[in-house]
Amino acid sequence: MSLAFNDLFSHDSFQAGIFPKTRYQGSKYKLTKWIAASLAPLEFDTVLDAFSGTSSVAYMFKAMGKSVIANDKMNFNYQIAKAFIENRSVTINEEDIQFVFKRDPAFSYKNFISDNFEGIYYLKDENLWLDTVTQNIHRVDNEYKRSLLFWALFQACLSKRPYNLFHRNNLNVRTADVKRSFGNKATWDKPFDVHFLNFIKQANLAVFDNKKTNQAINNDVANLISGDIKADLVYLDPPYVPQKGSLTMYMDFYHFLEGLTLYDDWAPRVDFNSKNRGMLKIKSPWEDRKLISKEFFSCIEKFKDGKIAISYREDGIPGIDEIVAFLRSIGKCVDVKHVDYKYALSKKTDVREVLIVGV
Repeated sequence: MSLAFNDLFSHDSFQAGIFPKTRYQGSKYKLTKWIAASLAPLEFDTVLDAFSGTSSVAYMFKAMGKSVIANDKMNFNYQIAKAFIENRSVTINEEDIQFVFKRDPAFSYKNFISDNFEGIYYLKDENLWLDTVTQNIHRVDNEYKRSLLFWALFQACLSKRPYNLFHRNNLNVRTADVKRSFGNKATWDKPFDVHFLNFIKQANLAVFDNKKTNQAINNDVANLISGDIKADLVYLDPPYVPQKGSLTMYMDFYHFLEGLTLYDDWAPRVDFNSKNRGMLKIKSPWEDRKLISKEFFSCIEKFKDGKIAISYREDGIPGIDEIVAFLRSIGKCVDVKHVDYKYALSKKTDVREVLIVGV
């Protein structure tokens, strides 16, 4: 069921759209009402969402009437922010749909997905459909239409995947004639174009103008120059590194979506030695237990002149006490709020979601 943000927040000069339900690991979609209520006492007009991801929190800020800057280093997440945060009014019409569905005899199409992902994620005819539609989306002139179309394509791809992920070569989970205890084979087997059209409708409903200037940025947070970003509040939802257990590697989970947005430059990024054709690894301190704390505190230090809100969990590195101590060392008054929440696919039942606020 979609979340109607105009049911949560009111503003005299606009009506917020309906943000679609997301299918991403670690999304704060279901926590937006709690986050909004927790931040309501703060005075701020502009906000930077430095790790915007699915843009559900950035969209929440937009619906609150704030001027929003949504940043993410993954290009597919940038496309989502472009579609729903920066975009004021552009939507998709029937002519746009016909353009992306139709194979243009005057255009020389490539078959990168069909040639390199056979039997991994989708069936042969589905790969051919993806090759055509993806390249047609890249040919759309309007940047906001292009982003909306990409979002619908992402959602269609996720809907047809077991676990909504691309971390395994497991098409057989969908195609095997066996009794299943999870998933929905009818959804997996529903044609791509049916999924796509449904998500286009949802995308159009999400577009609205909050009468403020909003911006999408595609950058590593380490490369953001705080002096160039005017934000009263900086919201941080960084990659989560647990004290124990495996790390969540977002590119491993969503590399296929990233590739769709970089279609012509996809090949050099692919690890062809991996069974699921993932992307070549790029080391990041945000995914390293030995380096994460230094990077985390460096990020906070960068934005110390404004209010800071950090979405976190109780068992992360660095620890909550360390984060609180650092915020106090740079002159912040700190408040820590908790809520019980269990993420999809997570086996942990005793870890609470945390919002750390420093003003």
